[in-house]
Amino acid sequence: MIYLDNSATTRPHPEVIETVRRAMESYYGNPSSLHQKGVEAENVLKQARKVAAQYLGCKEGEVFFTSGGTESNNTAIKGIAFQYQNRGKHIITTQVEHPAVYDVCKQLESFGFTVTYLPVDREGRVSLEDVKRALRPDTILVSVMHVNNELGTIQPVAEIGQWLKQFPKVLFHVDAVQGIGKVPLRLQDSGIDLLSVSAHKFYGPRGVGILYKREGLIIHPLIMGGGQEGGIRSGTENLPAIAGLAKAIRILEELGHGEVNRLQGLHQQLREGIQRIEGCIVNTPEAGAAPHIMNLSVPGVKAEVLLHALEERGFLVSTKSACSSKANEPSRVLTAAGIDRDCALSSLRISLGRENTSEEIAQFLTALQTCVGSLRPLLKPQAAPDRRK
Repeated sequence: MIYLDNSATTRPHPEVIETVRRAMESYYGNPSSLHQKGVEAENVLKQARKVAAQYLGCKEGEVFFTSGGTESNNTAIKGIAFQYQNRGKHIITTQVEHPAVYDVCKQLESFGFTVTYLPVDREGRVSLEDVKRALRPDTILVSVMHVNNELGTIQPVAEIGQWLKQFPKVLFHVDAVQGIGKVPLRLQDSGIDLLSVSAHKFYGPRGVGILYKREGLIIHPLIMGGGQEGGIRSGTENLPAIAGLAKAIRILEELGHGEVNRLQGLHQQLREGIQRIEGCIVNTPEAGAAPHIMNLSVPGVKAEVLLHALEERGFLVSTKSACSSKANEPSRVLTAAGIDRDCALSSLRISLGRENTSEEIAQFLTALQTCVGSLRPLLKPQAAPDRRK
């Protein structure tokens, strides 16, 4: 099987798997314990935090380990909302956020908060001007994702962060889960106060992530207990997974820009090939998109039917976000971008990874053309639109 669903999760790197195994076997002490095994485990934890901080370009004390992107997003957004609700109860986000942000904001509305969901353009991109217009005296948080997980659109988080600097009481959170290792983002002097990362998106283990929290910023903890992670996230640390995360980051650093350039080449090959197939529409913007995500539609063909047809030919892709792919509704993200219901219901996401090759993309395009060609004759002819007034 050729795996083209790397935005949902990546296959852990063999060296990451070995690091996790070794940590489970050798560093089984509780990092909070005072004996030798506890000290050994604590040293592994400190080293992992150092690796993460160096990669993100922040201080070690600004790195907090979580169970993944969803927990990091929840901790950031709810932590700010509950800590600063006396200052204001207005939050700004976008209509195309991942459910781990969008649904959190919906939940906060039931707690008495007001949320502005900013619109996006046809490419799925929010504008700085809309952020400016939405800002109110009672705004306490702006949350905008770095890279959209369905379209691959890069959001203008750097510009938003710079503008928000003039409002020190308005905090800025960025869900960077899809961007790490693919799209550069500087934390230093960025205006970003909180940032979410998940290891399984860059060949690390599932169930571990990072919340970057700017030094000096106080947030309300969601999990109380032993006071681990500076009291932000209590609970005995998942040391093997954290060690694996650090190893995955080291591998990212070793690969450098070469891997990003390679993905960009595959992305362009994929785009050009899809555009040559009759009946296929590319939804991912040509400019300002991440190098690993390609969204396409075949109007009139149900996404699940095409997905399984491709799977029978040995290719694994996805429909929308893996977290909501079983819902029989058009993608909220594509609908917000102005893509009509028929196209949204027929959309597939192809997401590239470290193991994919140019030969595999060529094979996929051949399979896609075959599948589309066999499925389109089954469609009922659509009547011409009634233009009478």
